[in-house]
Amino acid sequence: MELIYGFLEMLPFEMFQYDFMKNAFLASALIAPLFALLGTMAVNNKMAFFSDALGHSAFTGIGLGVLLGLDDPLLAMLAFGIFLGLVITKVKAANLVSSDTVISVFSSAAMALGIVILSARGGFAKYSAYLIGDILTVGQGDLLVILVVLLLAYAMWAVFYNRLLLLCVNRSLAASRGVRVMLTENLFVAMVAVAVMVSIRWVGILMINSLLILPAAAARNITTGARSYHWTATAFGLLSSLAGLGLSYSLGVSAGAMMVLTAAALFFVTYLIGKRRKLDIGL
Repeated sequence: MELIYGFLEMLPFEMFQYDFMKNAFLASALIAPLFALLGTMAVNNKMAFFSDALGHSAFTGIGLGVLLGLDDPLLAMLAFGIFLGLVITKVKAANLVSSDTVISVFSSAAMALGIVILSARGGFAKYSAYLIGDILTVGQGDLLVILVVLLLAYAMWAVFYNRLLLLCVNRSLAASRGVRVMLTENLFVAMVAVAVMVSIRWVGILMINSLLILPAAAARNITTGARSYHWTATAFGLLSSLAGLGLSYSLGVSAGAMMVLTAAALFFVTYLIGKRRKLDIGL
Protein backbone atom coordinates (compact mmCIF):
# COMPACT_ATOMS: atom_id res chain seq x y z
CA MET A 1 0.00 0.00 0.00
CA GLU A 2 2.87 2.36 0.78
CA LEU A 3 4.20 1.77 -2.73
CA ILE A 4 0.86 2.75 -4.25
CA TYR A 5 0.65 5.80 -2.00
CA GLY A 6 4.16 6.80 -3.05
CA PHE A 7 3.24 6.53 -6.73
CA LEU A 8 0.13 8.67 -6.26
CA GLU A 9 2.15 11.32 -4.43
CA MET A 10 4.41 11.57 -7.47
CA LEU A 11 1.48 12.54 -9.68
CA PRO A 12 0.96 16.29 -10.27
CA PHE A 13 -2.34 16.49 -8.41
CA GLU A 14 -2.77 18.40 -5.17
CA MET A 15 -5.44 16.06 -3.81
CA PHE A 16 -2.96 13.19 -3.46
CA GLN A 17 -1.19 14.92 -0.59
CA TYR A 18 -4.05 13.70 1.61
CA ASP A 19 -4.37 10.04 2.59
CA PHE A 20 -8.19 10.15 2.55
CA MET A 21 -8.11 11.31 -1.10
CA LYS A 22 -5.72 8.50 -1.99
CA ASN A 23 -8.07 5.99 -0.39
CA ALA A 24 -11.06 7.54 -2.17
CA PHE A 25 -9.19 7.38 -5.49
CA LEU A 26 -8.31 3.72 -5.01
CA ALA A 27 -11.86 2.90 -3.90
CA SER A 28 -13.22 4.59 -7.03
CA ALA A 29 -10.77 2.63 -9.19
CA LEU A 30 -12.06 -0.63 -7.65
CA ILE A 31 -15.78 0.17 -7.52
CA ALA A 32 -15.93 1.40 -11.13
CA PRO A 33 -14.99 -1.91 -12.82
CA LEU A 34 -17.14 -3.82 -10.32
CA PHE A 35 -20.20 -1.76 -11.17
CA ALA A 36 -19.40 -1.79 -14.90
CA LEU A 37 -19.21 -5.58 -14.88
CA LEU A 38 -22.55 -6.02 -13.14
CA GLY A 39 -24.16 -3.03 -14.85
CA THR A 40 -23.72 -4.44 -18.36
CA MET A 41 -25.70 -7.54 -17.46
CA ALA A 42 -28.28 -5.55 -15.49
CA VAL A 43 -28.90 -3.35 -18.55
CA ASN A 44 -29.09 -6.40 -20.85
CA ASN A 45 -31.56 -8.05 -18.48
CA LYS A 46 -33.66 -4.87 -18.24
CA MET A 47 -32.98 -4.69 -14.51
CA ALA A 48 -32.06 -1.01 -14.38
CA PHE A 49 -34.16 -0.44 -11.27
CA PHE A 50 -33.18 -3.66 -9.53
CA SER A 51 -30.07 -2.22 -7.87
CA ASP A 52 -32.16 0.77 -6.82
CA ALA A 53 -34.52 -1.58 -4.98
CA LEU A 54 -31.56 -3.25 -3.28
CA GLY A 55 -30.19 0.14 -2.29
CA HIS A 56 -33.49 1.12 -0.73
CA SER A 57 -33.55 -2.16 1.17
CA ALA A 58 -30.34 -1.12 2.92
CA PHE A 59 -32.43 0.81 5.45
CA THR A 60 -34.22 -2.38 6.45
CA GLY A 61 -30.87 -4.16 6.75
CA ILE A 62 -29.60 -1.36 8.97
CA GLY A 63 -32.77 -1.53 11.05
CA LEU A 64 -32.40 -5.29 11.50
CA GLY A 65 -28.76 -4.78 12.49
CA VAL A 66 -29.84 -2.26 15.14
CA LEU A 67 -32.51 -4.64 16.46
CA LEU A 68 -29.90 -7.41 16.69
CA GLY A 69 -27.49 -5.10 18.50
CA LEU A 70 -24.79 -5.27 15.81
CA ASP A 71 -22.10 -2.57 15.96
CA ASP A 72 -21.67 -2.75 12.16
CA PRO A 73 -24.94 -3.35 10.24
CA LEU A 74 -23.12 -4.61 7.11
CA LEU A 75 -23.83 -8.30 7.78
CA ALA A 76 -27.53 -7.60 8.32
CA MET A 77 -27.58 -5.46 5.17
CA LEU A 78 -25.92 -8.24 3.14
CA ALA A 79 -28.30 -10.89 4.46
CA PHE A 80 -31.43 -8.83 3.84
CA GLY A 81 -30.19 -7.57 0.45
CA ILE A 82 -29.54 -11.10 -0.82
CA PHE A 83 -32.87 -12.29 0.62
CA LEU A 84 -34.81 -9.46 -1.03
CA GLY A 85 -33.02 -9.98 -4.36
CA LEU A 86 -33.92 -13.67 -4.39
CA VAL A 87 -37.54 -12.94 -3.46
CA ILE A 88 -37.86 -10.36 -6.25
CA THR A 89 -36.40 -12.85 -8.74
CA LYS A 90 -38.84 -15.54 -7.58
CA VAL A 91 -41.87 -13.27 -7.88
CA LYS A 92 -40.73 -11.97 -11.28
CA ALA A 93 -40.38 -15.54 -12.58
CA ALA A 94 -44.07 -16.18 -11.84
CA ASN A 95 -44.97 -13.62 -14.55
CA LEU A 96 -48.11 -12.53 -12.72
CA VAL A 97 -47.19 -8.82 -12.88
CA SER A 98 -44.62 -6.81 -14.83
CA SER A 99 -41.00 -6.74 -13.66
CA ASP A 100 -40.95 -2.98 -13.04
CA THR A 101 -44.08 -3.26 -10.88
CA VAL A 102 -42.55 -6.06 -8.79
CA ILE A 103 -39.32 -4.13 -8.26
CA SER A 104 -41.18 -0.91 -7.41
CA VAL A 105 -43.39 -2.63 -4.84
CA PHE A 106 -40.50 -4.33 -3.05
CA SER A 107 -38.31 -1.22 -3.25
CA SER A 108 -40.95 1.01 -1.68
CA ALA A 109 -41.90 -1.52 0.99
CA ALA A 110 -38.29 -2.27 1.97
CA MET A 111 -37.33 1.37 2.35
CA ALA A 112 -40.49 2.20 4.27
CA LEU A 113 -39.97 -0.76 6.63
CA GLY A 114 -36.39 0.30 7.32
CA ILE A 115 -37.40 3.89 8.05
CA VAL A 116 -40.17 2.69 10.39
CA ILE A 117 -37.74 0.47 12.34
CA LEU A 118 -35.07 3.17 12.64
CA SER A 119 -37.46 6.03 13.42
CA ALA A 120 -39.18 3.96 16.13
CA ARG A 121 -35.83 3.57 17.88
CA GLY A 122 -34.86 7.20 17.31
CA GLY A 123 -31.86 6.28 15.16
CA PHE A 124 -32.87 7.44 11.69
CA ALA A 125 -30.90 10.70 11.78
CA LYS A 126 -27.76 8.73 12.65
CA TYR A 127 -28.07 6.59 9.52
CA SER A 128 -29.39 9.22 7.10
CA ALA A 129 -25.80 9.62 5.85
CA TYR A 130 -26.37 6.37 3.95
CA LEU A 131 -28.64 8.34 1.60
CA ILE A 132 -25.72 10.32 0.14
CA GLY A 133 -22.70 8.28 1.14
CA ASP A 134 -19.17 9.61 1.50
CA ILE A 135 -16.36 7.96 -0.41
CA LEU A 136 -13.87 10.17 1.43
CA THR A 137 -14.40 8.03 4.54
CA VAL A 138 -12.98 4.87 2.94
CA GLY A 139 -10.16 3.27 4.94
CA GLN A 140 -7.48 0.76 3.97
CA GLY A 141 -9.52 -2.12 5.43
CA ASP A 142 -12.48 -1.07 3.28
CA LEU A 143 -10.28 -1.16 0.18
CA LEU A 144 -9.48 -4.79 0.89
CA VAL A 145 -13.18 -5.63 1.19
CA ILE A 146 -13.94 -3.95 -2.14
CA LEU A 147 -11.03 -5.77 -3.79
CA VAL A 148 -12.30 -9.15 -2.54
CA VAL A 149 -15.80 -8.42 -3.87
CA LEU A 150 -14.33 -7.33 -7.22
CA LEU A 151 -12.30 -10.56 -7.52
CA LEU A 152 -15.36 -12.64 -6.61
CA ALA A 153 -17.41 -10.85 -9.27
CA TYR A 154 -14.80 -11.50 -11.97
CA ALA A 155 -14.49 -15.14 -10.89
CA MET A 156 -18.25 -15.54 -11.21
CA TRP A 157 -18.12 -13.77 -14.56
CA ALA A 158 -15.47 -16.16 -15.87
CA VAL A 159 -17.57 -19.19 -14.95
CA PHE A 160 -21.10 -17.99 -15.73
CA TYR A 161 -20.70 -15.33 -18.44
CA ASN A 162 -21.93 -17.43 -21.38
CA ARG A 163 -24.89 -18.71 -19.36
CA LEU A 164 -25.79 -15.19 -18.21
CA LEU A 165 -25.54 -13.89 -21.78
CA LEU A 166 -27.79 -16.67 -23.08
CA LEU A 167 -30.21 -15.96 -20.24
CA CYS A 168 -30.37 -12.32 -21.36
CA VAL A 169 -31.34 -13.40 -24.87
CA ASN A 170 -34.11 -15.84 -23.95
CA ARG A 171 -34.88 -17.77 -20.76
CA SER A 172 -36.53 -20.65 -22.64
CA LEU A 173 -33.60 -20.93 -25.04
CA ALA A 174 -31.16 -20.91 -22.13
CA ALA A 175 -33.11 -23.69 -20.40
CA SER A 176 -33.18 -25.76 -23.60
CA ARG A 177 -29.38 -25.48 -23.78
CA GLY A 178 -29.01 -26.97 -20.31
CA VAL A 179 -28.62 -23.72 -18.38
CA ARG A 180 -29.98 -23.91 -14.84
CA VAL A 181 -31.90 -20.69 -15.23
CA MET A 182 -32.97 -20.00 -11.64
CA LEU A 183 -29.59 -20.94 -10.16
CA THR A 184 -27.71 -18.74 -12.62
CA GLU A 185 -30.07 -15.81 -12.13
CA ASN A 186 -29.98 -16.17 -8.34
CA LEU A 187 -26.17 -16.17 -8.29
CA PHE A 188 -26.10 -12.99 -10.37
CA VAL A 189 -28.71 -11.34 -8.15
CA ALA A 190 -26.76 -12.30 -5.01
CA MET A 191 -23.57 -10.85 -6.50
CA VAL A 192 -25.33 -7.57 -7.30
CA ALA A 193 -26.73 -7.47 -3.76
CA VAL A 194 -23.28 -7.97 -2.24
CA ALA A 195 -21.73 -5.28 -4.46
CA VAL A 196 -24.49 -2.79 -3.66
CA MET A 197 -24.48 -3.37 0.10
CA VAL A 198 -20.70 -3.27 0.43
CA SER A 199 -20.45 -0.03 -1.57
CA ILE A 200 -23.51 1.82 -0.35
CA ARG A 201 -21.81 3.40 2.67
CA TRP A 202 -19.52 5.32 0.32
CA VAL A 203 -21.70 5.75 -2.77
CA GLY A 204 -25.07 6.38 -1.13
CA ILE A 205 -28.56 4.98 -1.59
CA LEU A 206 -29.55 7.84 -3.90
CA MET A 207 -26.47 7.44 -6.12
CA ILE A 208 -25.81 3.68 -6.24
CA ASN A 209 -28.18 2.85 -9.10
CA SER A 210 -26.87 5.68 -11.26
CA LEU A 211 -23.24 4.60 -10.98
CA LEU A 212 -24.21 1.00 -11.70
CA ILE A 213 -26.37 1.69 -14.76
CA LEU A 214 -25.12 4.90 -16.43
CA PRO A 215 -21.66 3.68 -17.60
CA ALA A 216 -23.20 0.49 -18.99
CA ALA A 217 -26.00 2.43 -20.68
CA ALA A 218 -23.47 4.88 -22.17
CA ALA A 219 -21.37 2.01 -23.51
CA ARG A 220 -24.41 0.39 -25.07
CA ASN A 221 -25.06 3.54 -27.08
CA ILE A 222 -21.86 3.14 -29.12
CA THR A 223 -20.88 -0.56 -29.02
CA THR A 224 -22.15 -3.59 -30.92
CA GLY A 225 -20.22 -6.60 -29.56
CA ALA A 226 -20.41 -8.12 -26.08
CA ARG A 227 -16.66 -7.87 -25.50
CA SER A 228 -16.39 -4.21 -26.56
CA TYR A 229 -19.53 -3.44 -24.55
CA HIS A 230 -17.96 -4.71 -21.33
CA TRP A 231 -14.59 -3.00 -21.75
CA THR A 232 -16.16 0.27 -22.88
CA ALA A 233 -18.47 0.24 -19.85
CA THR A 234 -15.44 -0.37 -17.62
CA ALA A 235 -13.57 2.53 -19.22
CA PHE A 236 -16.58 4.82 -18.84
CA GLY A 237 -17.02 3.73 -15.22
CA LEU A 238 -13.40 4.50 -14.42
CA LEU A 239 -13.52 7.82 -16.27
CA SER A 240 -16.72 9.01 -14.58
CA SER A 241 -15.62 7.88 -11.11
CA LEU A 242 -12.07 9.22 -11.19
CA ALA A 243 -12.88 12.42 -13.08
CA GLY A 244 -15.88 13.00 -10.83
CA LEU A 245 -13.70 12.57 -7.74
CA GLY A 246 -11.14 15.06 -9.07
CA LEU A 247 -13.82 17.58 -9.98
CA SER A 248 -15.46 17.23 -6.58
CA TYR A 249 -12.14 18.02 -4.88
CA SER A 250 -11.56 21.07 -7.10
CA LEU A 251 -15.10 22.42 -6.73
CA GLY A 252 -15.64 21.40 -3.10
CA VAL A 253 -18.84 19.48 -3.83
CA SER A 254 -20.18 15.97 -3.15
CA ALA A 255 -17.98 13.30 -4.72
CA GLY A 256 -20.81 10.85 -5.37
CA ALA A 257 -23.02 13.45 -7.02
CA MET A 258 -20.19 14.67 -9.25
CA MET A 259 -19.42 11.08 -10.31
CA VAL A 260 -23.06 10.62 -11.32
CA LEU A 261 -23.11 13.91 -13.25
CA THR A 262 -19.94 12.89 -15.10
CA ALA A 263 -21.46 9.51 -15.96
CA ALA A 264 -24.66 11.24 -17.10
CA ALA A 265 -22.64 13.56 -19.34
CA LEU A 266 -20.96 10.51 -20.91
CA PHE A 267 -24.36 8.95 -21.52
CA PHE A 268 -25.71 12.02 -23.33
CA VAL A 269 -22.55 12.36 -25.44
CA THR A 270 -22.61 8.70 -26.47
CA TYR A 271 -26.35 8.92 -27.10
CA LEU A 272 -25.76 11.70 -29.62
CA ILE A 273 -22.90 9.74 -31.20
CA GLY A 274 -25.02 6.61 -31.46
CA LYS A 275 -27.93 8.56 -32.89
CA ARG A 276 -25.68 10.16 -35.50
CA ARG A 277 -24.32 6.76 -36.51
CA LYS A 278 -27.83 5.40 -37.02
CA LEU A 279 -28.74 8.40 -39.15
CA ASP A 280 -25.61 7.92 -41.25
CA ILE A 281 -26.45 4.25 -41.76
CA GLY A 282 -29.98 5.22 -42.69
CA LEU A 283 -28.62 7.61 -45.32
